[in-house]
Amino acid sequence: MKSLSLLACLTSSASATIFYAGVAESGGEFGVWSADATPGTGLPGAFGVDYKFIDEAGVDVHVDQNHLNLFRIAFLLERMAPPATGLGKTFNETHFDYFKRAVDYVTVTKGAYAILDPHNYMRYNDPSSQPYSGSVIGNTSDPTAATTAQFGEFWGELAGRFADNEKVIFGLMNEPHDMATSLVLANNQAAIDAIRAAGASNLVIMPGNSWTGGHAWAQGSDPSSALLHTFADPLNNTAIDIHEYLDVDYSGSHSECVSDAATNLADVTAWLKEHNLKAFITEFGGTNNTGCDAMLTDYVQYLADNDVYIGWTAWAAGPFWGTASPCCTDSQPLGSFEPGSKAAGGGPSLYDTVWLKVLQPLVPSKLQWAGKASVAGGETTEFPA
Repeated sequence: MKSLSLLACLTSSASATIFYAGVAESGGEFGVWSADATPGTGLPGAFGVDYKFIDEAGVDVHVDQNHLNLFRIAFLLERMAPPATGLGKTFNETHFDYFKRAVDYVTVTKGAYAILDPHNYMRYNDPSSQPYSGSVIGNTSDPTAATTAQFGEFWGELAGRFADNEKVIFGLMNEPHDMATSLVLANNQAAIDAIRAAGASNLVIMPGNSWTGGHAWAQGSDPSSALLHTFADPLNNTAIDIHEYLDVDYSGSHSECVSDAATNLADVTAWLKEHNLKAFITEFGGTNNTGCDAMLTDYVQYLADNDVYIGWTAWAAGPFWGTASPCCTDSQPLGSFEPGSKAAGGGPSLYDTVWLKVLQPLVPSKLQWAGKASVAGGETTEFPA
C-alpha cells in the first residue's frame, strides 16, 4: 500500500501533464447481445430499459465530489444510424436526442468534457455478438459492409451537431481489430476529413488496430506503428486513442495484474514521441488486490511522467452494471466504478475498493475545466466549486 504522502506526491506531479481524467460510461451499447447471434436483437431497444448512457446522479458524484472532468460515453452505430437506412447521415432522431441529453448533462450542466464513443469495433450492421459480429467497415470484399465513405458521412453529420460544443471530443471508434491497418487508417482519415469539412474544430482521438492496444502497437506483421502516424488533420487537433489492461492477455477480464504499463507501453510511448503526437488511455482498470493496487498506481504515474499522455478514462462506470463487473474480476460480481455500486451480497464494489482507494488519490488536483479540448491542453485549475 502506497503511503499517503507518496500518493500526494503522485497527485502533484500528475497535474503537470494530465489535462483530462475520468471514467468510461458504459451502458449505451447494452441490450443487443444474442446467445445465438440473431441479427437485429435489441434494436433499436427501449431507452432506460435496454440501454442508458449515464446516470445523472452518478455523474454528479464523479464531478462534484471526485472532481473528474472527463467521461467517455458509449453508443451503438446501429441505434444512431439504423441499418434500415444504413450508416451515414440519416439518424434515429429520438435516439440522438437521448444521447445529446447525456452529452449536454456532462458538458453543459456539469462543465466536464465528453468523448463520444461509437462502441462498434470498426464493424456495422450486426452487434448481436460483439466484438466479432457485423461487417468490417470499408471491407470491399463484403457486399453487406458499410463503406469508408459512409463512415466519413456519419462522422460529418455527428460532428456538425456538436461543432459548437468545445467540450465534446470525437472518439472515432472503439477497438478496431482483425482487419488491415491500412483500412483502419483509411476509415480514420475519412472521419477526420468529414469532421473538418463540417466546420468542427473539436479534438479528435483516433484508434489503432489490434484492439488499439498499446502493447501491440509495434507488434506483428501489420502494426499500427507502421502507418497510423501518416494521418492528416489540417487543424493538428487529433490525438491517439490507446487501451491497455494489466492482465495476462491484456483483455481486462482477469483479476491478476501481471503486465506492467511501463514495459508494455514503452513502444507506443516512443512512437508518440518520435512523431510528436499526444494520446489518451481511454480504457484500463484493475481489481481489488495488492498486485493491482501497486500496478495501477505505477500506471497512472507512468502516464503523468510522460508528456505524450494528456488524459485517461478508467473502465468503467455506467447505470446498468448492477453487481456485474465491467473489468478485471474473472467474472466475479464485484460491481463497477459507478458511485453507489455494490458487489453481490451488498459488499463493497470496485468503486469502493479500487476507485476510491487507489485511483481517486491519483486524480490530478488541477485539470482543465474551461476552454476547448485540445492536444495542447489548456489552463489547469482546481475544481471550480
